[in-house]
Parts: sequence; C-alpha cells; structure tokens
Amino acid sequence: MRTDAVALPATGSRTRDFVALAKPRLNLLVVASTLAGYAMADGEPLGALRICGLALGTGLVAGGASAFNQVYERDIDALMQRTRLRPMPDQRLQPLEGLMFGTAITIVGALMVAAPSNVLAAAVALTTVLIYVGIYTPLKRRTPFNTVIGAIPGALPAIVGWSAASGEITAKAWVLFGIMFLWQMPHFLAIAWLCREDYARARLQMLPVLEPDGRSTGRQALLYGAALIPLSLAPAPLHMAGRVYFVGALVLGLAFLWLTFRFARTRSTADARRAFFGSLAYLPLLWMLMIADKL
Repeated sequence: MRTDAVALPATGSRTRDFVALAKPRLNLLVVASTLAGYAMADGEPLGALRICGLALGTGLVAGGASAFNQVYERDIDALMQRTRLRPMPDQRLQPLEGLMFGTAITIVGALMVAAPSNVLAAAVALTTVLIYVGIYTPLKRRTPFNTVIGAIPGALPAIVGWSAASGEITAKAWVLFGIMFLWQMPHFLAIAWLCREDYARARLQMLPVLEPDGRSTGRQALLYGAALIPLSLAPAPLHMAGRVYFVGALVLGLAFLWLTFRFARTRSTADARRAFFGSLAYLPLLWMLMIADKL
C-alpha cells in the first residue's frame, strides 16, 4: 500500500476560500446602496425578480473587485495580522485561480446588472472595479490620498441603482453619490486609526502611519463628518424626500458628527471604534429614512 499520496484540499474548504475572496458580508452595504439608489430614482419599476437580479449582479461585481484586490495585495496581506490568513497570503488559493474567479464573477455580475435594467448601469458597475483595482489599490502603497480615491468606487453603487431605474444619471443621483462619498471618509479614517499598526507593518501610505499622533486623521474625519450634514439634507429641498427625512437626517448627522468629534479629540481606540460602528449604523438608517419618506 502506498503511503506517500498527496492530500488534496477538501472541496468544501476551497469553496469557502473562493467565497472569502468575494467578501460577501462586506459587500452587503454595496448592494443596499445600489437598491437605495434604485428606490430613489424616478423610473419604471423593474419588478421583484429583476430587482433581485440587479442586487445579485451588483454583489458579484463587487465580489470580483474584492478578489482582484486580494490577488494584487497578497504580499501586503501576508504582513498584517488581520489579513495574513486570507486564502491568497496563506497560499490556499493561487493567484491565477483568484484572477479567473474574479474575472468570471465580474462578467457574470455585469451581465446580471445589464439584463434587468440597462447597459449604463452595468458600465457604472464595471467602472467601480476599474477605479478600485486599477487606481485605488496601487495608490495605497504610494500616497495617503488613496482614501479619497477609494471613496469614489465606494460611492458609485448609488449611481448604479439610479441609472438602472431611470436610464440616466442626473444631478439628484450625484447628491446620493456625494452622501456616500463623504460618509466613507470618517468611516475609513476610523478604520485606518484602529489598524494603524498593521498598516505600518505593511508600509501602506495611510494617514495614521505617516502622522502617528493622529491629529490630521481626527481633523479630517471631523471635517468630512461636518460636510456630510448639509449634503445629507439636500434631498429635502430637491423634493427627493420630505420634512420627516430632513429632521431625521439632521439628527443622524449630528449624532455621527458627535462621534467623529470625540474621535478627533481623544484619538483613543474606544472612540475610534465608536465612530466606526456609528458609521455602520448611520448609512443604512439614512437610506431607510429617505426611502420611507419618499413612499
């Protein structure tokens, strides 16, 4: 009997690794923002089945971007505690496998976005991948400005949903884009502060790495949080939502601003974590309030 047979990875384990490349849980917010953009647009209803196709397609495109990112950053991920056990740095999957998987789900996702809606929505979805992988990801090694660039593809899902419903991109759609863009800055700056040791270990050009005292990080988080308030109120005077939304958005904005102020003032781990979790609550609540008030 031979005893030198090579053990093959279990199919279930490999499936979990491919799913991990797509980061489905993190991409839920992408899908939610796409659906919010769709709900706020003035267009013909797609129907439940086609909306599901739009949501799934958007999620697959976002998953493809995540897969490409992990292939590109596998050397960086190997240096950081929180990412070193991902499938790529742990060599459970090979780069070619990751690229093929990312390409496949991106193409399928784009087709699923286009089929129930239009080519414009699919083109915007693919643009998020191009900016995220082709511009933002390489810039993380070069400049702290990467966070601003990264907020662009992060804000485009609202445009995907809007264009899927209306077939065009209007000024109102860009208001939704702006809300998402500004929201991401305190969100990601809080993450950067919490993960600054990992980022420093990987030599990523994040603001807390370059300025360890955190003053610039906190100040920028506060400024973006303050700028978010007036823009988040804009849907009311633009007749995208009403008075209930205006009041609710103001309350949410002030609460989020208070969390970013505390983070900027103390720069403590606890306050950074509060700002981070506050940001996770803020955006879904704002979308729900906006949609409910429109209905």
